[in-house]
Amino acid sequence: MHEETARSAIDTFISAFNASDDGYVTGLLSQALTSDVVFWGPLGRSEGIEAVERFVLDIRRHPAGAGTMVRCSAVDMPDEWARYQWVFTTPGGGPRLAGTDVVHLRRSLIDQVIVFAGEIEPSAS
Repeated sequence: MHEETARSAIDTFISAFNASDDGYVTGLLSQALTSDVVFWGPLGRSEGIEAVERFVLDIRRHPAGAGTMVRCSAVDMPDEWARYQWVFTTPGGGPRLAGTDVVHLRRSLIDQVIVFAGEIEPSAS
């Protein structure tokens, strides 16, 4: 699998968070994800594009206002797994959340997403 293919799927997935209208979310997710995608998010495990769509729509309706999701790192891809960092920022200096996603690709589409939200604290030595 080529990094360019992974980058394209990842950027399409992220674009669903920033779509100009909720009606575009499903189409964007369908271009990036397999129909049986497994999504490990902050609230646990779910399956299918519909589950991911609910998550994306919930983020889009953040109480602080519609935010912006951006990939803020390169895509690191050893074999069929890839990881990247992202930042979600709400308008007017509202809440900001950063994290790292790990995704698995099958036939150029994401079939697994693992979301690591927040910063990892340094270990106490």
